[in-house]
Amino acid sequence: MACKHVDSTELRVPTSAQSVYREDCTQCFDSIDDPDGLNVCLHCFNGGCCAERNHAKLHHQSTKHPLVLNIQRSRKKIKREEPPQKISKLAIAAETEADRYDTRTEVRCYECGVGNIDKQSGKLPVVVDGVLKANTFAKQAEVQAWEQEITPCEHTLCLEQEQGRQIASQDLGHCSMCELKENLWLCLQCGNLGCGRQQFGGVGGNSHGLKHTELTSHAVAVKLGSLTPDGTADIYCYACNEERTDPELAAHLAHWGINISEREKTEKSLTEMQIEQNLRWEFSMTTEDGKELKPIFGEGFTGLKNLGNSCYLASVLQCLFSIPAFAHRYFHPGELPPSTSSPAEDLETQMRKIADGLLSGRYSYPDSDVIASEDSPYIPHQKGLAPAMLKHLIGRGHEEFSTMRQQDAFELLLHLLKLITRSPHSSPVEDPVKTFRFVMEQRLQCISCNRVRYRSDEQDNISIPVPVRRKLRVINSDQPGEKPKDEFEPVTLKECLDIFTGAEEVELTCPACNSKAGFSKRSLFKTFPDVLAVNARRFELVNWVPTKLDVPVIVDDEPFDLDVYKSSGKQDGEEMLPEDTDMSGSARFVPNEVALGQLEAMGFPRVRCEKALHATGNSDADTAMNWLFSHMEDADIDVPLKLESSESGTASTRVNPESLEMMGAMGISTPQARKALKETGGDLERAVDWVFSHPHDQGDFEDDANDNSAKTDGDQAMAGSSELPARFRLRSIVCHKGGSIHAGHYVAFIRKSIPDEASEAWVLYNDEKVVKAVDVEEMKKFAYVYFFHRA
Repeated sequence: MACKHVDSTELRVPTSAQSVYREDCTQCFDSIDDPDGLNVCLHCFNGGCCAERNHAKLHHQSTKHPLVLNIQRSRKKIKREEPPQKISKLAIAAETEADRYDTRTEVRCYECGVGNIDKQSGKLPVVVDGVLKANTFAKQAEVQAWEQEITPCEHTLCLEQEQGRQIASQDLGHCSMCELKENLWLCLQCGNLGCGRQQFGGVGGNSHGLKHTELTSHAVAVKLGSLTPDGTADIYCYACNEERTDPELAAHLAHWGINISEREKTEKSLTEMQIEQNLRWEFSMTTEDGKELKPIFGEGFTGLKNLGNSCYLASVLQCLFSIPAFAHRYFHPGELPPSTSSPAEDLETQMRKIADGLLSGRYSYPDSDVIASEDSPYIPHQKGLAPAMLKHLIGRGHEEFSTMRQQDAFELLLHLLKLITRSPHSSPVEDPVKTFRFVMEQRLQCISCNRVRYRSDEQDNISIPVPVRRKLRVINSDQPGEKPKDEFEPVTLKECLDIFTGAEEVELTCPACNSKAGFSKRSLFKTFPDVLAVNARRFELVNWVPTKLDVPVIVDDEPFDLDVYKSSGKQDGEEMLPEDTDMSGSARFVPNEVALGQLEAMGFPRVRCEKALHATGNSDADTAMNWLFSHMEDADIDVPLKLESSESGTASTRVNPESLEMMGAMGISTPQARKALKETGGDLERAVDWVFSHPHDQGDFEDDANDNSAKTDGDQAMAGSSELPARFRLRSIVCHKGGSIHAGHYVAFIRKSIPDEASEAWVLYNDEKVVKAVDVEEMKKFAYVYFFHRA
């Protein structure tokens, strides 16, 4: 068929910088795998469905772009006799789209009303070819999922080596501080051999390579067992605390008598071990008798495909859209999508797209491309929806969420809530984040004169400290040399809440009586939210790296009462402190004399000791020593401690809002961040250290100049509700398996009604797999984020 638009000047081949949406519709999850296929605009490369919703036609009506390329794809049938094998190697054989799919294309013109236009006419050959060969969001994610962007740093580029010598062969060499002969790291500066950290999969290590760095400040080391003849290896910079590359690795190794061309790789690389670890963090998908759990399909039971380390996003989205406020805000079946020229770049559109995908049931059905035989134990799950556009949108410009690395699910939750709040919410719709908001009230009372002060702070979550009580574990005698793994006594949710809301003493000078006896401080709920998001802090600093601890927290399924944690407000007879005085910085910092003496006895200069004690809360010598080892390279490490603005005056009450926001993105609550910044003179790095050194400190609830205090002036304007009883029941959790929040695997458990069952049950959302859960009681003990709904 002929069309006058095939020679249009607006037809151009997509550039490498342009996004081509040729896999799924930008406004719903209909895709090229559907019977009607997908229409890709040949002018702006937007992808639109062309079935009954016909978002492609809506796009034409709003943009007047006439030509589209219809793409229909069908999977080549495969017969599976057993579950698919796990990926076991980092190198993945390249499989082309033609190997997996049969694809049909057709050029159509909306304006001329014709289809099956000759693809060899006008500019169509190069434009159509460019569209079909262009990378899409999903393709880029699939490629990047198995890659890490590792770059050189100043320490590898400017490495200065000491006098060369011959290093013992790999068979004879061992750690300079122990007898380990594997997991050896060669210091490229001095040639020292040190064992690495203990690794996943039984690889031993005593961290003597790190110890060598702490003693010498030598930063760059290479893992001997990872060397390959083609010049690749694991290179780690301890100063950057990152994997790096060394462009001159061959020359640097030759300096120590090592010919890299003769090396043979004998140990897994760090990347291979990380991928193996991620793939082996499996949540139970079988019953006690070994049968695979039966998938659940229907409205509200749609899984999300893992784009490569995106399970943290999938688990948070599943929990959010199980909340009525989010469903009501974004799920509008039958309504036209928002009018926007770039739907893939519009948060409103993408949130509605996710809501429709997860809640409509439209995409919740078994994968028809897999045919299971009658004797096969494999039960086809869903294909799952790929939230590539939303992931790109919410991660755009963010240092962490824009990458393909695993991220902290709680940090993602806070980031997403902030983006949603900042987006427009035109009447009659409301910001769904309001369902999370409430007010905490802090009460300060002078120990000497008993005068009090109340401060309020609006929040949308709480982070509760989990007390750590280790118990001794007997080593398995069948495995000699095995190190005992820490086990912990279980704690109750009530115990964690008691600590979070408990009274504590703080060192402040009273502005009314000038007493230095200090204050009693306690924070309680002034109002309660509809949904209480709780982050369980099960972390411990190991070499200043947050390490997750598997401390079991007992949480019942039955509703529990938070009435005892409600603030009673100002009481009759209480005398208030003057409102125009500042107390936070009036106390002069005095270093802990015992800890200071211990540090000086170790040989540290007094200036450095005082800085370390101030940064770590003036607690003990060990914590301060760890801080010193981590900040040896600081340019101002020997500059005397100055606390001008934080020691006196009103300057200490002013906190940089950007620093507050950055600490909030790390999962640190606003009150904690505010107090930490005040205690450290606004130094962001030291403020983070201070938070980790004071895990039980609830923070400073004082509203600074950038807070909108009008929100808490009256009950009518306050977030949340002060009505009692305040009964809450656990409805969903985000769970994590792995030693670090930045590795391992996340899943979601949600309590909801299941088709053909009389009562509610827990459902496991494990990426694209959605099944009735069998081990939720065990998983609740180790959940990372809890969502309690008001009963």
